[in-house]
Amino acid sequence: MQYKLICITLVLSVILILPQAGFCRGEPKELTGLKEFMERGMADWGIPGMAVAVVKDGEIIYAGGFGLRKLGSDERVDQHTVFGVASLTKAMTSAAIGILVDEGKLDWDDRVRDHLPWFELSDPWVSENVTIRDLLSHKVGIGRLTGNRLRFMPGRDPQTIMSFVRHMPFEQTFRSGYVYSNIMYMVAGQVVEAASGMRWDDFIAGRIFAPLGMESANTSVAQIGEYDNAAWPHQEIDGVVQPIPRRNFDNVGPSASVNSSVTDMARWMLLQLGEPGEYEGERIVSRESILETHQPQQVFRVSDPLTSPLTGYGLGWGLGYYEGYRVSQHSGATDGMTSSMVLVPEKDLGVIVASNLFCNFRPAVVNYILDAMLGKDRETDWHTHYYEQYLEDKAEAIARRGEIESRRQEDAGPSLPPEAYTGHYHHKVYDKAEVRLRDDGTLEMQLWGDDEMIARLEHWHYDTFRAHWQNSSMREKFVSFDIDQYGEVHRLNVRFTLRQVLISVGIYPANYYRMVDYTK
Repeated sequence: MQYKLICITLVLSVILILPQAGFCRGEPKELTGLKEFMERGMADWGIPGMAVAVVKDGEIIYAGGFGLRKLGSDERVDQHTVFGVASLTKAMTSAAIGILVDEGKLDWDDRVRDHLPWFELSDPWVSENVTIRDLLSHKVGIGRLTGNRLRFMPGRDPQTIMSFVRHMPFEQTFRSGYVYSNIMYMVAGQVVEAASGMRWDDFIAGRIFAPLGMESANTSVAQIGEYDNAAWPHQEIDGVVQPIPRRNFDNVGPSASVNSSVTDMARWMLLQLGEPGEYEGERIVSRESILETHQPQQVFRVSDPLTSPLTGYGLGWGLGYYEGYRVSQHSGATDGMTSSMVLVPEKDLGVIVASNLFCNFRPAVVNYILDAMLGKDRETDWHTHYYEQYLEDKAEAIARRGEIESRRQEDAGPSLPPEAYTGHYHHKVYDKAEVRLRDDGTLEMQLWGDDEMIARLEHWHYDTFRAHWQNSSMREKFVSFDIDQYGEVHRLNVRFTLRQVLISVGIYPANYYRMVDYTK
């Protein structure tokens, strides 16, 4: 089968997966066998590099790296290699708010407008009543704008971004449910700045990184130097794992921009565990504020409400259970970087796993370690469990993609010559798009006037085109044009994929997307 050939290619590309581990007090006996588990999983998934850290009873008991920072180099991952931890940033933003609560500069239930008078959404009453707690618990109802592969208006400041978001319709009624939103965490970062008088980046660096001794951590890929010990993101594109450009999250930094080694993220875990809010005897955040971030703010539906453990979301933390123990957890995912963090407070235990390939081996590693540290019999081969599910999902996604492509009418040409589709288009939320001729006579589209957001338009059929971005990791996208009664183009329709079925297969098929109609 096709995936078997891909797997062979990936195994060869990873070369030898030898651990470069550093331990704080020798490898714990509970983790005997972890090296072999990592080698097997990374080879099957084709993962270039990973890092793992475990904390227990107030100590970092394990920190190690595996594989390569970047394919094509001989630079190995170790316990100090920096990875993008993406949405693990959210809990840090919540902790920053907690510090300001401790200082009396704000309250969790302050209205956002008490600190940001310019804050505005499409509903005036909601605009008046959104609280900081709503921002941090994903209760506002404003969701994703472009998905994980495109940055919404890169280079624009948060206040400008919100001047467009204020026109965006709600995915759910305010406070009626859970709508995950990076944009609302961006707003929370602005609240930090307004209340503290410091940039969010400086506050995180000075009030969290510095007292925890997180020397490797930063808040922007722009702070990663060419020769730093930092992992490079990778993605499987057309069956081949390859390095891709780092993604700058600066304009929504409070949601996903932190980069750190697992050793330093272990220090962040120690702040949450033991005596919450203390690190090495120093009080950094009050116990009350740390515990507030782990309090359920949203409760999710479960399969059986009479027997299933409750799951939900706090303030930057997902809440649930593992083998009967209450856990706080979060995952992070951006272009070519993924991470998972799980805390088991009752056992004073925490696990962080980071990878430089977007794949689902991380939860297998987390579960393997949790089972080992909790003394559970290893009845489930977690690698096999997740990998076989991945292969099934991949086969299904390939089939669905093939069905979409089989419906292409290749002999159905466009209604008009290429130049008729050119021009400037506008949308009240998504601002401007431009379509223009390339030197070879084909079309290209540019969003927001940004030089990184340029895509070549390949004619698909009729007046529909498939857009191929200059950055191949952004994959592809369908756009179409509407013709009016005078035979002229009057609308550009762009399908923004908010969550694809499987990124290794491509942006489509997708079950969660938004159609945006730009008018000329």
